[in-house]
This record gives sequence, structure tokens and C-alpha cells, in this order.
Amino acid sequence: MKGFGRIITAMVTPFNDDYSVNYAQAGKLAQYLIENGSDGLVVAGSTGEAATMSAQEKLKLFEVVLEAVGSKATVIAGTGSNDTRASIEMTIEAEKLGVHGAMLVGPYYNKPPQEGFYQHFKAIAEKTKLPIILYNVPGRTASNILPATIARLAGIDNIVAVKEASGNLEQISEIIRTTPDDFLVYSGDDALTLPILALGGVGIISVAAHIVGKKMQKMIAAFDDKRLTEAQSIHQELLPFFKTMFITTNPIPVKTAVNIIGQNAGPLRLPLVPPSNDELQKIRAAIKEVNAI
Repeated sequence: MKGFGRIITAMVTPFNDDYSVNYAQAGKLAQYLIENGSDGLVVAGSTGEAATMSAQEKLKLFEVVLEAVGSKATVIAGTGSNDTRASIEMTIEAEKLGVHGAMLVGPYYNKPPQEGFYQHFKAIAEKTKLPIILYNVPGRTASNILPATIARLAGIDNIVAVKEASGNLEQISEIIRTTPDDFLVYSGDDALTLPILALGGVGIISVAAHIVGKKMQKMIAAFDDKRLTEAQSIHQELLPFFKTMFITTNPIPVKTAVNIIGQNAGPLRLPLVPPSNDELQKIRAAIKEVNAI
């Protein structure tokens, strides 16, 4: 296992029927994921509906997941926001709990310039000893962290990785080319896992691994062993499922899928809503296609 692991699942947050966090089920889900292909977990990220969770809920969730799997898997806390001061405070509190790393999303809504990105992440890194994963997801934040900025940030000792969800393979190639060899580049898109491995990336921070983690591990193992035809075959097999997990806003499809396979993730918090009947049938069909039902 390299770095934080090859497959890190961005874990959904289970809720009770009253929309409170189901902490008991969160611990069970964390254990299930580690037993089914995940090397580690990102807790309270975008897929975990962090945008609708309080600081207290997030910290309790970090604690519960650490207790459940922290001795055998990497637990990475989603502590980033569009408020530098709040991100610092959350990262400090997560570090006190013993998480293994922090993932920091690019500030959303503010749309900072590149210098703003740099100063934001630098300010957080200076206040923690945790290893930090940057998270570049322009589709959600409305602004892109450019390769030159990521290369500059990679010069800070505890900024050690990036989750790259721009979908731009040329940009990702440039990040790999201009950062140190020990700087870890993770795909932020399941469908680009294999292409990014081919460019020199280390793995995936995944949505789909909730359902197909073991098959994704087989794909990565085949790539590592230079069984490229096998890796390509698994990629092609999983590609329709990867695409179905994004037929509507994440995490609507994957949380629905987790419920379908019996892992009791519960409802979504508004403003997210359940899938339409058509979307639900497509999700069910995709799960069946990968033999997860």
C-alpha cells in the first residue's frame, strides 16, 4: 500500500429517518468498506454531504470511524471549506482526534485567484502536522487550482497529495510532471482511474468503490503487474457503472446504491433529493450488471 492507500473511498454519511447522523451505522459502513476493497476512507467529504453537516457532527463522525477502522485503515478527515479560519479550526480539532490526514477542498463560492488558493492552503498547513491532500474539483467550486499552484503548494512539507477531479488529463499530466516524485496524485473521477495510473498517478479517491471496491483493486493490481489487457478489460466492464454513479448529483446515486445493497445509508439531506423513478431503475440495473446484488 502506497501513501494513504490505492483506493480511498469518499464515504457516504448514514442518516436516520429524522436526518440525524446514524453514527452506529457509520461505524458499520466503514468496516464494510474496508473489508470490501477500500484501503482508507475520506470522512465528511462532498460524498459525505459535508455541506449540510455541522462541525460537531463532523468531529463525532471522525471519532466514530477512527474507532471502527482506524487501526487497520487510513482515515482522512474532510476539514476544508471556503473559510480559511474555519478550515484551520476544523483541521486542528480533527488532528486532536488522531485522524491520519486531512483533505482540503478548494474554496468554493469565493472564487479566489491562484495566490488566494496558495495562501489559503499554506495557512492551514502551517497550523497542523497532519499530511494534507488538496482537492481540486472545479465542477463544484467554480474555480480551478492550476498545476503551477499545486506544484508550488507541493513544496510545503505536509502538503503531500492532490485529489484531481478536473477531468483534464493534460492538466493532471502537468501536475505529475512538475511535482516531486513523492507527491501523490489521486484521480477524483472513477472513470479516469486507469488513465491516471498510466500517467503516474497513485490511485483513486472513489465514489464507486462503495459497491465495486474489490473489482477496482483487481484493476489496479493488474495494472501494477503489467497485465494491461486485463486492467483494460476491468475498466471497460466497470465504466457503465462509473457513469451511472453520476447520472444525477453525487451522492444521490451512490447513497441510493448503498441502500440497495443493504448497507442502510438512510436518506439524503435537503437540498439533495432521492433519484427519480427512471434514475432509480438505472441505478438498480447498473448494480445488477456488476453482480453487486
